[in-house]
Amino acid sequence: MYTAEEDELSPFYGRTYSEFEYSQTVYNYYIHPQWDEFGSRTLYLKVLYADYNESFAIIELIGEWNDAIENDIMTLKRDVIDNMFSHHITKYILITENVLNFHSGDKDYYEEWFEEVTEEGGWIVAINMPDQSQHDFKRRKLHYFIELLNIPNWRIFKPQHLFDQINTDISKRLD
Repeated sequence: MYTAEEDELSPFYGRTYSEFEYSQTVYNYYIHPQWDEFGSRTLYLKVLYADYNESFAIIELIGEWNDAIENDIMTLKRDVIDNMFSHHITKYILITENVLNFHSGDKDYYEEWFEEVTEEGGWIVAINMPDQSQHDFKRRKLHYFIELLNIPNWRIFKPQHLFDQINTDISKRLD
């Protein structure tokens, strides 16, 4: 339904992938070459879907989210999110079930991202983050900026239906 490398507005437009050359690793395990490197040594992503009319994107993450050493949120914000935001993406669904560890750092980039999207009526959610990662995320009170949701069967939804379900849930919470 969507391929970021063919989307002229995507930060990954024009990328080419090898189906046979595995070079990226998470904890010394090779990952599929279609995961996108965005400047982090420990975290990779794949833009699963972007809808510029509805202003939302679905981004899946894999690896270790490390703000303490790598400042992954800064890299994600500057190299991916700012590009998408410039094309009016204001609602972000982060699939985080493969975020194996989370190490916190400063809150500044979370706060900046949150303020930018909420000014435009947007939001940020992370779905299915593992319990150990959620614990560290909540301990730093980052769930004030990125809503944590559990949707165990998200893969059965088409992107628009997943967005509609989350958008309805977030709207109810804000009312």
